[in-house]
Amino acid sequence: MTKYIVVSGGVISGIGKGVIASSTGTLLKSMGLRVTAIKIDPYLNIDAGLMNPLDHGEVFVLNDGGEVDLDLGNYERFLDVELSRINNITTGKIYSEVIEKERRGDYLGKTVQVVPHITDAVQNWVERVAAVPIDDSGEQPDVCIIELGGTVGDIESAPFVEAMRQFQFRVGHENFCLIHVSLVPVVGSVGEQKTKPTQMSVRDLRGAGLNPDLIACRSTKPLDESVQTKISMFCHVTPEQILAVHDVSSVYHVPVLMRERGILEFFRKRLRLDDLVVPESRRVAGQELWQQWSALTQSYERLEGTVTIAIVGKYTDLHDSYISVYKALEHATLACRRKLSIHWIEATDLEPKMLETHPLKYHDAWKALCTSDGVLVPGGFGNRGIEGMVIAAKWARENKKPYLGICLGMHIAVIEFARHMCGIPTAHSAEMEPECKTPVVIYMPEISKTHLGGTMRLGLRATHFQPGTETNSIVRKLHKGAPYVDERHRHRYEINPEYIDTLEKNGLSFVGKDESGERMEIVELPGHPFFVGCQYHPEYITRPLRPVPLFCGLVHAAAGLPLV
Repeated sequence: MTKYIVVSGGVISGIGKGVIASSTGTLLKSMGLRVTAIKIDPYLNIDAGLMNPLDHGEVFVLNDGGEVDLDLGNYERFLDVELSRINNITTGKIYSEVIEKERRGDYLGKTVQVVPHITDAVQNWVERVAAVPIDDSGEQPDVCIIELGGTVGDIESAPFVEAMRQFQFRVGHENFCLIHVSLVPVVGSVGEQKTKPTQMSVRDLRGAGLNPDLIACRSTKPLDESVQTKISMFCHVTPEQILAVHDVSSVYHVPVLMRERGILEFFRKRLRLDDLVVPESRRVAGQELWQQWSALTQSYERLEGTVTIAIVGKYTDLHDSYISVYKALEHATLACRRKLSIHWIEATDLEPKMLETHPLKYHDAWKALCTSDGVLVPGGFGNRGIEGMVIAAKWARENKKPYLGICLGMHIAVIEFARHMCGIPTAHSAEMEPECKTPVVIYMPEISKTHLGGTMRLGLRATHFQPGTETNSIVRKLHKGAPYVDERHRHRYEINPEYIDTLEKNGLSFVGKDESGERMEIVELPGHPFFVGCQYHPEYITRPLRPVPLFCGLVHAAAGLPLV
């Protein structure tokens, strides 16, 4: 029987439920258990694909092309698993499924209601996910971690909370455990920790029929013993059921902190984990995983020097918009024993027009760019900030600064090169200028222009290195000479094949193409220390213990280290 751990949140959103859920999974994997994860998002969208990154953070893309919540990226990185779109439940998905059943006549004339039809659909979905093997063994997971998005008490979350209330009886007490993540704010000049928000949050949770087995208290500093005792008293749990999770230098320290608090032993007893049959080979693998994880956290304290990367983007006001890019850089810098410093640059601030309207922002942006060791232009949509990105790419090319362009960032590199090195000053993208006479970036012919959701070129696809790149391609060397790489994609536009000859004659080299040989996937500028663009998103498959090659290449070049 699969064990289920539900992670709910109270007081505020964005409190760190995803990190708690991911860290819990890491601890259980260290015991040799198979772990999967589900994120429940209470919004009506079918998926996260059309949501504004400034409102919701990054759209994470899975192997199967699912556009999902960024927390699934956390799960994949922490648990080192590959999830699918069914691991992300939304209100839109559940209601669509129920309405489709009603239209087919599955309910036989019954009145379709939130209870029991919506709540049953949620529970059935969870059990379907828990039955999907996560490795080659073909066996279902031992533990399924379910993160409830939003906060307890939200109108949107109510059906899912009710579904979990019913689910605890469906699977049995020994197979269901609830972690409630709450905030303990520090108030006043003396730094007093307040427990009332947690008390009220737990009261709302109990009012909905769920009792917390663990209360994870988030605070900027460790909980005072008196505060922990007070929460225990007023929330009707033992002191051992209070998990104090204060701010730490890295999220990768959280599993260590939780282990030190005895959480593994708590789960062992509460969920009777010793009843699960775990082969010795998996127990040994779990122990090795924990040794590697412990070494990872310790290495944060022994880093040498700093590498500064400028991220020139459109959504820099919310850093979660580029969380996978940041994590990929973090993993790469950690691998070469360097500290990571990020200069977040809003692309519009680099444009000359800002000198007249916002001169301070303009000069600050240029100072940040000029004092960076490398430049990264990530993906994005829309016209805003494009000229600023082109300026950043030109600066990196002319000043021999390492440059990595991802998706839109690759398009930017090609536009810049076409304008300034190929004598095509009007070169642009059809996305930004549909009537452009010299579009070096065009709409892919097979993509729908009437429906936006889920219609892009999405998911895992092969990129083949071209003949003759064995010795003269930086990217292929970073991939240890592999003939092809499988990477995740998310795009509607591509480099215009009609301009490839002109671009290559003037110095660009398209070293990677799709299986047809007609769609450009990787571009390099020979003779430059590191000037690379890729159509895919390598940041989606980064792991703390396995950084991705392109980011390692950027970081090594920026740090002045050998690329391979």
